[in-house]
Amino acid sequence: MHDFHVVDPSSPPARWAMEQYFSEIGQAFGFEAGSALDDAVQAYAPPRGLFVLAGPDDEPVACGAVQFLDRDRGEIKRMWVAPWARGRGLAAALLAYLEGLIRESGRGQSLLDTNSSLTVAVSLYESRGYHRVEDYNGNADADVWFAKDLD
Repeated sequence: MHDFHVVDPSSPPARWAMEQYFSEIGQAFGFEAGSALDDAVQAYAPPRGLFVLAGPDDEPVACGAVQFLDRDRGEIKRMWVAPWARGRGLAAALLAYLEGLIRESGRGQSLLDTNSSLTVAVSLYESRGYHRVEDYNGNADADVWFAKDLD
């Protein structure tokens, strides 16, 4: 059982986890964080979204966020698992937890985007029932977009 909990995205543990995520994707494909950390404080706080950590607040091992796009759709963002905690099903459990938050909000579709250089992420999403869709958000850092009906 994993210890997931919704936290304030401006909290030090949430900011730390997102910094780890940004650093890792920066190394993977040149992502520039810019104002993304500050933007997250608005985008992933109620009522616009939710930010989730796994593990204790003083030592998070994973994070992820949900951004509510409209009445029907939620988008999964900022999924990261600490390198030493990978390979144990944590990412799949976190994805399911985030999908549950979208479902609990009354929305029936989960969307997400990623960069194809993140092959493990692409494989995870495909193995969990996501199918490729057209660009729905114009994210210049993404080159693969996914959707999944949660009903």
